[in-house]
Amino acid sequence: RPPYSYSALIAMAIHSAPGRRSTLSQIYQFVTETFPFYRRGRAGWQTSIRHNLSLNECFRKVPRGEGEPGKGSYWTLDPKCEKMFDNGNFRRRRKRR
Repeated sequence: RPPYSYSALIAMAIHSAPGRRSTLSQIYQFVTETFPFYRRGRAGWQTSIRHNLSLNECFRKVPRGEGEPGKGSYWTLDPKCEKMFDNGNFRRRRKRR
C-alpha cells in the first residue's frame, strides 16, 4: 500500500492535471496509473476518494463551463490548503504521541 492518504492521492491528481482541476474519473485514472496497488479488483478505495472529496474542506467542486463536454464537475484544491502539499510533500503525517 502506498504511504499516502486518500487526500494526498487526490491532491497529487489535481496538481498533475492541466489547469490544476480534475474530474472524479480523472482522479481515479491518475491513482490507478500511478499506483499499481489500486488496480486490483476492489473498489473500496474509490468510495474513500469520493468521501474525501465531499467532506474535506481542501477540495472544491467547480462546475463545468458552458460548452465544455463531459459529465460531472471538476475538483480543485482550495488555495488555503496549498501549503499542506508544498514542495511535493504528500506523505502521511506522523501521529503525535
